[in-house]
Amino acid sequence: MLDPQEAEQIPGALDPALRGEVAHTTAGALVRRGRATEDPAVVERLVALVETEGLDVVAGLWSDSPPNTLPGALWRLYVLREWVRRDPATVADRYRLGRGAVPVHDVVAGVADAPGPTEVREVADAVLSGVYTGDLAVALERAAAFCRVLAAGAAFDADHLDVVDPSGASRLTRGAASLLRTAEELEHAATLWRADRLD
Repeated sequence: MLDPQEAEQIPGALDPALRGEVAHTTAGALVRRGRATEDPAVVERLVALVETEGLDVVAGLWSDSPPNTLPGALWRLYVLREWVRRDPATVADRYRLGRGAVPVHDVVAGVADAPGPTEVREVADAVLSGVYTGDLAVALERAAAFCRVLAAGAAFDADHLDVVDPSGASRLTRGAASLLRTAEELEHAATLWRADRLD
């Protein structure tokens, strides 16, 4: 048996309190840096953070953060952008399917008529840029609206698959529910930001 002093010396996972502190510190530093500059190249680098640092690095920093925190909200925005970047054709199809069901959210999201892969990528970049160059609450609300339209599209897609691929339909239904939950979390984060309580 190891005594407590020896056990403390064994390297392991980061202490949860320290991990939370690192998440908040890095998220706050990024947002402050982005909002303090007028250099578009800096904002571009911040938007492309996952591409340069890798999703695993960003996940290691923020993925365990609660959704009602700045690192938790940023994590959701970067994951959404990464999904759009990796599979823009599917995202564009789901967006087109869902936009009629939630037209108000479609307007807030700000996606062009008949969006294709290029347009949804541009919106994902614009939303994330808004974190650093505009009103962060508006950026969070735009991302939430985008998620709501995508959730409706995924639900319609699931309905179409129900007969030919029940397990695929079930997977899409779960994905739609997850997108709705993300939308709600982003909307709540926007409310907290406006109240100066998103830390």
